[in-house]
Amino acid sequence: MRPEILFPLFALAGVLPGVGPRTAKLLEGLTGPHVVDVCWHLPVGLIDRRYAPPLGAAEPGRIATLTLQIGPHAAPHNPRQPYRIHGNDETGEIELVFFHARPDYLNKVLPEGEVRVVSGRVEIFGGRLQMTHPDHIGKLEDLDSLKTVEPVYGLTGGLTLKTVSKAVHAAVARAPDLPEWLDPAYQTREGWPSWHAALTAVHAPQSGADLEPTTPARQRLAYDELLANQLALALVRHHQTAQRGRAISGDGHLREKILAALPFDLTGSQRQAVEEILADMAQPARMLRLLQGDVGSGKTVVALLAMLAAVETGAQAAIMAPTEILARQHYKTIAPLAEAAGVTLVLLTGRDKGKARVAVLSQLESGEAHLVVGTHALFQEDVAFHNLALAVIDEQHRFGVHQRLTLSKKGQAVDVLVMTATPIPRTLVLTSYGDMEVSRLTEKPAGRQPIDTRALPLERLGEVTDGVGRALSEGTKVYWVCPLVTDSEVLDLAAAEARHAELKARFGERVGLVHGRMAGRDRDAVMAGFAEGSAKGSIDLLVATTVIEVGVDVPQATIMVIEHAERFGLAQLHQLRGRIGRGAEKSTCLLLYLNPLGETARARIRILRETDDGFRIAEEDLHLRGAGELLGTRQSGFPEFRLADLAVHSDLLATARDDARLILARDADLAGPRGQALRVLLYLFARDAAVRYLRSG
Repeated sequence: MRPEILFPLFALAGVLPGVGPRTAKLLEGLTGPHVVDVCWHLPVGLIDRRYAPPLGAAEPGRIATLTLQIGPHAAPHNPRQPYRIHGNDETGEIELVFFHARPDYLNKVLPEGEVRVVSGRVEIFGGRLQMTHPDHIGKLEDLDSLKTVEPVYGLTGGLTLKTVSKAVHAAVARAPDLPEWLDPAYQTREGWPSWHAALTAVHAPQSGADLEPTTPARQRLAYDELLANQLALALVRHHQTAQRGRAISGDGHLREKILAALPFDLTGSQRQAVEEILADMAQPARMLRLLQGDVGSGKTVVALLAMLAAVETGAQAAIMAPTEILARQHYKTIAPLAEAAGVTLVLLTGRDKGKARVAVLSQLESGEAHLVVGTHALFQEDVAFHNLALAVIDEQHRFGVHQRLTLSKKGQAVDVLVMTATPIPRTLVLTSYGDMEVSRLTEKPAGRQPIDTRALPLERLGEVTDGVGRALSEGTKVYWVCPLVTDSEVLDLAAAEARHAELKARFGERVGLVHGRMAGRDRDAVMAGFAEGSAKGSIDLLVATTVIEVGVDVPQATIMVIEHAERFGLAQLHQLRGRIGRGAEKSTCLLLYLNPLGETARARIRILRETDDGFRIAEEDLHLRGAGELLGTRQSGFPEFRLADLAVHSDLLATARDDARLILARDADLAGPRGQALRVLLYLFARDAAVRYLRSG
């Protein structure tokens, strides 16, 4: 139950004065539905209205707050003409200009013969001083309240700055004083205000410096948000590991068969990751581990060795992928190795229906199937295991914490290993996987050639097409990735279809097209045609949008063309490039860009040409773009921070993680005075789910 003290903040924004149903709907799109969401809408700039000169000294182009004697109104005969009002003081004159005016309103707020205060931008027009549509109009007693520094907020269509400012002001006024959840010594050392004082301060900037993320008030609020995130993850971890696990320690006989069947030796980091995972599995507590490895670093083999350790004890293991195409690829990779070890492997996806599905379910429930590869289909209620001991989740598109827990409930005390091929900056690992231990694969398997990455202007498209033609005639397979036009899948598709038509006109039926809107079966058929050797009827040039997961392993594909590389993020370019260079042949990635190149795009292309280290690329991307844009957090399962900027506040994140661990070590049920305040913090940042893990809450 949400604490009563927070009720005013979790009322719908429609309760705020001046926010009717239409405004509430627009405000919800901009900030979120509740009063607290409006509080989190921080200013992005400011307008200084403290400049209050006499008219004779007013500088054109500046925002000024003027005290005027209101003179005659000049209403136009034609409503399309402006409505003009004369104003003056002892030093000069000015005209106030209004378009589409309502004379009754203007006569009321600017009555002739009265003194009024107006604030807005002063301009010179036709040699005369004028102000068009003053931002504020008031009486003489309002002078001090108008002569202030006004915060500027991000807006959306249909909302004015006045409306948003008024809503934010009213939202902050509703905020109660909350109990202090910070450690007193830490708060004093940092010189941070109380939560309420910090919230008030961030919405009342007095200078540009007050908008910086490093001010005490902004740091305080950022830390609160990060502490809520880390405490929630720590509670999940505490809950998971506090439940009795089971020690899984196989005798190694199946793993030995796999290692003997592999055509290569494991890299040093693969061996280390396997040791870390097996050590976790051998503990009586439940394992929660993240395996991070760049594209092509050999995560699947590491996962398979862990899965076989479970099978050696008579248990089962499952690996879940986010898309059918990836599930089938894992199946294809694992199948010959499973056969060499003499274990039974099955595949379960949403496409499996009827007798085939019933047969797989029966094998899982009886224990006849030792290993299963699947998609979300593994979550379904009718999927029962004989004895599931290890769940591996390939988190390519990042399932959330709760899906991880759902799969782990399919057995008794299931160990969980999460894999990701997206190199994630260390700070982001903490925000989303802070409940986990981390293993990293930092080496490429032996025999992998570095990829030759080149950048070319789009004017040389003709030369690139000629080069692709020569490569095709030599039996090479080529990816051609089409531009990200906008966030619109339809426009991305149109760009891909146009390029596909041009290339097909030149190279014929050897050109295939895949995109996110195709039916799964059709997409798989095209991918299978591309993955086949150089048989007659095979696809040798694959045009693709980035919407799809091009994660199929095609060692013969050694050339990738990326059109409009300047429109992609650095990590995304790196992910795409990782689709080539998977065999022993030398590979080339061509980045086609449109001139002139912006500074950020130039930096991205430079970094990509300098290194193929996904972890360095991820860190650079974080600094170039900031965390919010980096992973498209709304789609990715990464938490979206409103107050914390991970590129700036990463040190606060590390402190929050340590603080969360210390809190649970001292008061795991959050029952003491600080613990009770921390419960309020969790609810304040909508981490309600974590509170359920508290035995008494």
